[in-house]
Amino acid sequence: MKLLVGLGNPGKEYERTRHNIGWLVLDEIASLARASVDRKKFGAELGEGEIDGVRTLLIKPQTYMNLSGEAVGPAARFYKIEPRDVVVVQDELDLEYGRVQIKVGGGAGGHNGIKSLISHLGSPDFVRIRVGIGRPGGKKEVVGHVLGSFDKKENEELPFVLGRAADAIRCVLKNDPIKCMNEFNKRT
Repeated sequence: MKLLVGLGNPGKEYERTRHNIGWLVLDEIASLARASVDRKKFGAELGEGEIDGVRTLLIKPQTYMNLSGEAVGPAARFYKIEPRDVVVVQDELDLEYGRVQIKVGGGAGGHNGIKSLISHLGSPDFVRIRVGIGRPGGKKEVVGHVLGSFDKKENEELPFVLGRAADAIRCVLKNDPIKCMNEFNKRT
């Protein structure tokens, strides 16, 4: 079994923000897999589905982003899922909007949700589907940008972005993530 985690923040005010792109991608893949993410356990919403023949637990932590590991760690332990079988969808400031990259292991790169996951999983050795949200001009604008809604152009491109991220998930669930990195991380 694989564990697919969408990172985001609970609450109506965060629903369609850049920081919640992980949840939007998770909703997209759940829809494709006809899986309902409607059970509540471990401080998260979760569901199960089969994605291209791979049994997958889908989870949306209901903690705030920076505490995501508090929900994911207990779920991984309960279902006996090793960090290498965890796939996390996250927003990424350091990628231009819409770009999707795959990363395996490594540091948190300043992403507090990833820091929390590393701490609670006891390892950084999980797969990350990094979805670019772009970086604003200066440091003072980062919080407003991350927690802000998609602009008109971003909204128009969002279905493509969600589809591309869903394709990356499907690839890493079925294949060696390195193969998928070679496919998804190159500039087109």
